[in-house]
Amino acid sequence: MKSVRMADIAERLGISVVSVSKGLSGKDGVSEEMRARIQATAREMGYKTPAAPAETTGGKTIGVLVQERFFSESTFYSNLYRELVKQCSAGKDFAMMEIVTHQAEAEAQTPVFISQRKVDGLILMGQLTTGYLAMIAQCGLPYLLLDSYREGVQESCVVSDNVTGGCLLTRHLLEQGCRDIAFVGSIWATTSIMDRYLGYVKALRQAGLTPQEDWLLEDRNQRGDFVTVPLPEQMPQAFVCSCDEVAYRLVRQLIVAGYRVPEDVAVTGYDDYGFSTISTPPLTSYRVDTESMARLAVERIRSQMAGTLVSNSIVTVPGRLVPRASTGAAEQGAGRYGVPEVPLEGSAVQ
Repeated sequence: MKSVRMADIAERLGISVVSVSKGLSGKDGVSEEMRARIQATAREMGYKTPAAPAETTGGKTIGVLVQERFFSESTFYSNLYRELVKQCSAGKDFAMMEIVTHQAEAEAQTPVFISQRKVDGLILMGQLTTGYLAMIAQCGLPYLLLDSYREGVQESCVVSDNVTGGCLLTRHLLEQGCRDIAFVGSIWATTSIMDRYLGYVKALRQAGLTPQEDWLLEDRNQRGDFVTVPLPEQMPQAFVCSCDEVAYRLVRQLIVAGYRVPEDVAVTGYDDYGFSTISTPPLTSYRVDTESMARLAVERIRSQMAGTLVSNSIVTVPGRLVPRASTGAAEQGAGRYGVPEVPLEGSAVQ
C-alpha cells in the first residue's frame, strides 16, 4: 500500500502542497480553520505525521537523493557527496542522504526523510525520471538538480561544462594525430552523456570531419547498468568515453582483444576520479571540479530555503583537461600527475 503524501491531501482539499505543509507543521500562512481541516484530513487518510526533528544549532538539514545505480564507493558520486557534506558542515548545516531504489523511482515513492519531515531542502544528484521529479516538485520543498537538468523546465541546476569537456578531449586526440575517433556512451541515458557527445561532435565538425553512426557505441543498458562495449568491425584510432569507469573497462577489453593502448588505440575518460589513475595505462581525462559544484549547489539551495534566490537557472562549472598515457601524452610537461593540465578555454561559471 502506497503511503499518503502531502500532495494527496492537497488534492483532496483543493489547496497547494505548501499550504498542507504549513498546516501540518504549525507554521504561519494558513487560517486556523484550514489548519484544522488539513490535520483532520491527514488523520482520515492515514498520513503519518511524526514529531518534528529535534532542534539543532540553527543550521538546516539538506536531503541528498541519488539513484542507487549511480552510487557506490567506487564512483564519481561518492566523491561528490563527500564534497557536499564538507560544504554543508562548513556552514553549520547537516547533509542527509537517501538512496533511491529502482522500485522507488519507478513508483515515484516519497522519500522517507520527506514524509517524516526531516529535511528543509533537497539536492538531487544525477539523472532521475520525469515522474519522480514531478513527485519531488509536489512536495513543497526547495530542491536543486546537481549534475543534471531538464530541457525547458525552470529549475535550479549545477552541472559540469560537459559540452566543452567532450570537445577538449576530442580536440586533444585530434592534436595527437587521431582522425578516426569513436564515442562510447549511451547518449539518451543522461543529459551529461548527451552533452559530452555534443562536444565530441563539435570538435570533429570543427576539424572538417563527419561523425560516423557506427562509431557511436552503447555503454549501458536501459536500467543504466554498464555493458560490454560492442567493438566496431572497422576499429577507430581512438575512443572518447562517457566516464572514467567506462574507459577503464574498455582499456581492459581492448588489451584482452590484442590491442595496445595507446600504440594501437587511444582512449580517454571523463571525471578524473578513481579509475583514471588506477588504469594501466593511466587515463587521459577531463577533471570535473566537484568541490566548486558542491559549493555552488549548497550556496544555491541555502538561498532557495531562505527565499533569496533571484531566479532558477543552470550554473555551469568549468573543468580541466588532464592528458595521460592512454593517449600517448605521458611524457609532456609536469602537472599534478606528472603530465600537463590544460585549462578550460572560453568558459566560465554562469
